[in-house]
Amino acid sequence: MHLDVQDLRNFYYRSALGRAAQASMRDRLLQFWPEAKGQTVVGFGFAAPLLRPYLKDARRVVTLMPGPQGVMPWPAGMANTSVLCEETLWPLETGHVDKLVLLHGLETCERPSDLLEECWRVLGPGGRVIFIVPNRAGLWARRDRTPFGYGRPYSPGQLETQLKKHQFLPERHMGALYQFPSQKRVWMKAAGVFERVGRHVPTMMAGGAFMVEATKLVYPPKGKVQRSRRRIGVLEGVTSPTAKPV
Repeated sequence: MHLDVQDLRNFYYRSALGRAAQASMRDRLLQFWPEAKGQTVVGFGFAAPLLRPYLKDARRVVTLMPGPQGVMPWPAGMANTSVLCEETLWPLETGHVDKLVLLHGLETCERPSDLLEECWRVLGPGGRVIFIVPNRAGLWARRDRTPFGYGRPYSPGQLETQLKKHQFLPERHMGALYQFPSQKRVWMKAAGVFERVGRHVPTMMAGGAFMVEATKLVYPPKGKVQRSRRRIGVLEGVTSPTAKPV
């Protein structure tokens, strides 16, 4: 189930907790990809808050928002890059995307396998994708006052297994959102401390979300593997009897 785009916008742009979450994930994303000069960068779901650093140097930035969620214009004060689209049928050419970010896209999709197929289709050879999903063991997935309390949360192992089934190779992973998911003043003041400490713990102890970077595998090409059939005789392999000398 997708959240409404208005609820997502209100959380990330009009609440202190949402702005802190946006900053946490964007900082982690920049550790993965410091720049995207001359590249095509695409976000799906509600990845727009994380893509602003790439607007200056990227060749193209596109923000795809699924129909059940709705769409909003983005970025503010600049030419719109947002597109309303089908969850599993994107208006992008095959193999033309260099970097892809999914936030609030995979865990809320009713057809995750078809969505992963679409991700694979649009990425170019060597293309990279980052999936940001709720951590099933984290506190954020247990509170429906944030967008991370909706959809299907994952563990790192569950997500990596699903990616490998769709010809993605998981390369790196990080945790994010280590602060407590509350807007109370005492927790907001301690947010910076939690984030700094959390970045030094293993990913298995990730905070409210974790991020997995994967690359597209192109060998063997999808749809090109064919199995040949041949008839097998019932007695194939059995040698003919030979007469023994008397």
